[in-house]
This record gives sequence, C-alpha cells and structure tokens, in this order.
Amino acid sequence: MPLRCIVIDFNSYFASVEQQVNPKLRGKPVAVVPMMADSTCCIAASYEAKKYGVKTGTMVGDAKKMCPGIHLIEAEHGIYIKYHEKLVAAVESCIHVQEVMSIDEMACELPTNLRETEQVVALAKKIKKTIAEMVGTELRCSIGAAPNKFLAKTASDMQKPDGLVLIQQEELPERLYGLGLRDLCGIGKNMEERLHRHGIFTVKTLCLADKDLLRKVWGGYEGERMYERLRGEAIWHPASKKTCIGHSHVLAPQKRNETSALAIVDRLLQKALMRLRKDGYLAAGLHLTLKYEGRSKWTDDITFQETQDTLECIRLLHTLWNRRPKHDKNVMAVGVTLFNLVAENNHTLSLFPRSVDRKKLNVVMDKLNKQFGKDTLYYGGAFDALQDAPMRIAFNHIPDLETEGE
Repeated sequence: MPLRCIVIDFNSYFASVEQQVNPKLRGKPVAVVPMMADSTCCIAASYEAKKYGVKTGTMVGDAKKMCPGIHLIEAEHGIYIKYHEKLVAAVESCIHVQEVMSIDEMACELPTNLRETEQVVALAKKIKKTIAEMVGTELRCSIGAAPNKFLAKTASDMQKPDGLVLIQQEELPERLYGLGLRDLCGIGKNMEERLHRHGIFTVKTLCLADKDLLRKVWGGYEGERMYERLRGEAIWHPASKKTCIGHSHVLAPQKRNETSALAIVDRLLQKALMRLRKDGYLAAGLHLTLKYEGRSKWTDDITFQETQDTLECIRLLHTLWNRRPKHDKNVMAVGVTLFNLVAENNHTLSLFPRSVDRKKLNVVMDKLNKQFGKDTLYYGGAFDALQDAPMRIAFNHIPDLETEGE
C-alpha cells in the first residue's frame, strides 16, 4: 500500500504563536498559562523551555524553579484561533485539509497521483515553506506520512521540532518496534495498564499479537481496528455525532467562593446554550461539576423535556445547585454540560408544551450577541462573572469566535 495520508502537527503551538506575535520572545523560554498564579499549570511550553524540563502540565511555581528566566504569558485563545485559521488556509493552498484534528493538528488525504515518496517529500517541504511565508517563521510543524492516518500521526510525533518522517508499508510493523506503547495514539495510562495485564509490554509484542487477543484487550471490535492500523490498513470511521456541549473553568483565587462560583457556572451555561442553538440541537440533560480544595469533587445531573431555552436551563441549574453538599471547602473549579442532545430536525414536539414559548426571545438575544458582542444581552445571574471564564480551547473543541469570542 502506498503513502495515503499526511498529518501536520504544529510544534509547541500556543507558545510558538506568542513568539510569532512578539519577536522579543523568540529564542527564549516561554510558558503559556491560564492565569498568573503559581498554583495553576502551564498549558504550553516553547522548545527553549522544554530543554529545562518544563512541559504541558508543569505547575507554574515549579516551572519558575526549573527555568528561572522563563517568560510567563497569559493565554490569548482568540489569537490562537485566528492563527489556526491562517494555518488551515496555508495548508489548503497546497493540499485539501481533510480533517482538523485539533487546534494544532490536521490531516490530509493524499490524492492517487501524489503518493510516491519523492512527491510526498516535495509536498511536505512546500507546506513548510508556505506556512513560513503566509503565516510566520515561528510556526514550525512536524509532518508525518504513512499508509493511514493513525501511522501518519505516529510519524509526526517521531521527529520534533520541524520534523518530516515517512513510514512505508514495507517497513511495517518493524519500523514501530522502537517506540513505547504510549507513543501510539490512543494508548494512555489506563490502556497501557490493560495491555500489561494481558502480557503486552512493548510495541513489538503488541504488533505480534493476534486479533483475538487484541479484541480481549480493547473489549471488542476496536482491538481488530488496532491490529489493522498497525499494518497500514485504511480504517473507515463513521461520521461522529455530537453527544454533549459544555464548559468548565478553574476559579481565580479571589473567586473561590460559592457566590462567585454560581455566577460563573451560570455564565458557562449561557455560553453553552448559545452554542447548542447555533449547532441546531436541543438538550434533555444537564450535568453540574464542582471541584473543591483538597481535590474532592461533587457531580450531579438532571434530565428533562428536550429544550434549548436558556431561562428554563438556568432554572434547572439552580435545582442542581441546591443539591450540592454544604461544607466549608472553597470551590476551586466548576463545569456544566448539556447532554442527551437531539438534532432540531429530529425533535418530536411535546403534547404538553410550556405555556411560555421563548424561542423568539432566544433567537433575538443570539442575533444581538453575535452582532454586538456576546455580553450585549444576558441573564442577570451571570452579571458578576462577565470578566470570568474567558474563551478556552479544548483538545476536541476549537471555539467559534462568533458565538464564543471575547
């Protein structure tokens, strides 16, 4: 099988954007943080900072000790999204972007007339050159090419920064033997432990395992998929279905009290409902999470008639809030999730509709917030949190600047 896919992985993305925007940061250790507090963690680190051991997840206080000259930059997610859009456009000018995997990764299927080794190398070099010219020299990327997306993703991680790695069909599976289990996409700590329980401790052992064993490890057909991925076979994936929409936020030290926490979670819910309506869904479930000092956590949820009405969901949120445990611990983080989603075009109208239909009100509020800024109209419970819970980029969600922008 020929090379069929390339994956483009942008190196130390948030930190690289900061270095592109501010030339004074180039060549210097940089860490991007959610807020200026030693108790939080770095969400990105430049390669200059990584040389000192600073990485994603390093506590800010520890990063300062590990790298005394480190430059801490508070995250500006709107800028990262704008640069992401520029990068997609730059790659699109070279080859069609088939899938945006995350804010810093994208995959492209190679056309049948562009799968020879020399052609793929030339394409990868063209992509790098185009990015430097159209977006900026600090936005370097590592590119992996392979017979399928799984192996292309693996290849993109094998040489950083600014790498280019090709995995050929005839090299499989031996080419993978030098990797660790967790170097493979989809194998985290829990899956690694499960593999160990089945006697699989190396990638070589994993590659040599038969389908029956991998079915047992993965608990079903996904084990066969892994067997096929490791051998370069192209795996068809059905279109993913959105199952939930939510937001979470770590509270600033001065906001770690119940009054502020409720205002912030109210604001998060209003943001989630605007997204819900734009995406064309209704929700029939609401989940609330409160994390307290000392790492304790409380969660609860409630189900209800399908709705996308903000005021009704705020009422339900307060029902959940009133169930919370009563103690003196400070609230450290909050999260709210709408689940049991149903597409509007698949929604069955109720025989017993609410006496008040606020659909027109929600439409007008969304329209005005899109036109004049998202805090133009809002329900009053979020008033004390308008400067809190700014837009954040999650691994599987790139915010829409129109509905979530600052």
